[in-house]
Amino acid sequence: MPFDAVGFHAGKKIKGIKYHILVDTLGLLLNVVVHRADIQDRDGATLLLDKRTRTLFPFLQMIFADGGHQGEAAAAKIGEAGNSRLEIVKRSDQAKGFVVLPKRWLVERTLSWPTRCRRLVRHYEQYLRTSVTFIRLAMIRLMLRRLTRK
Repeated sequence: MPFDAVGFHAGKKIKGIKYHILVDTLGLLLNVVVHRADIQDRDGATLLLDKRTRTLFPFLQMIFADGGHQGEAAAAKIGEAGNSRLEIVKRSDQAKGFVVLPKRWLVERTLSWPTRCRRLVRHYEQYLRTSVTFIRLAMIRLMLRRLTRK
């Protein structure tokens, strides 16, 4: 039984996987895609915004992304999504070190929430679809806790 391969990210010089997530304005997960690290970010965006995502969330008007998602392929995929627009949130050229960018911060903090679950701190899974399942379970747990709080 073959296992899913792990890619090599040339920019960071590491082996591993990448997550691409689609979140709402509260940072709650709408969709997640996990793929090998050697796939470019703009290609990962096209995997995230597939036909199923567009069918489930036709109300999306604006999609914010970082500079890695620039390009005609990502813009074309967003254009297929109907009335959605792609806006690239870029860092300031004068910024040094860590700077909070409001729209990107929604995604960054959402990526950190599942790491409260021990199994999602490192990539232990043999299959990428198992990683997707555990990320969704972690986010379901988080959303249920928020709903039950008074």
